[in-house]
Amino acid sequence: MADARPDLLQGTLDALILKTLSQGDNHGWGIAQRIQQVSQDVLQVGQGSLYPALYRLEEDGLIASEWGQSENNRRAKFYRLTRAGRERLAADTADWQRLSAAVDRVLGLA
Repeated sequence: MADARPDLLQGTLDALILKTLSQGDNHGWGIAQRIQQVSQDVLQVGQGSLYPALYRLEEDGLIASEWGQSENNRRAKFYRLTRAGRERLAADTADWQRLSAAVDRVLGLA
């Protein structure tokens, strides 16, 4: 993340990337832009965080990639969610819901 605040728990960026790719194939810069847009500029993913996460997710078989042309007619690597990635996204979403509910209870928000 570009800004140290708010810090995301380890693995949260992976879940955000998987969720973004569940909406359709995208290249790295497009993924970062989508996360920023959907979070209403609260979350900004820097290249130093994004690309290592993409490489790790691909190595783990959760996403796959192929080269293509971006909307700017530039060569770009496009990522897509695999079946294993969809399964991980479902598990991560359930884990996040349990964690956020517990935090809400501790903070007196629930």
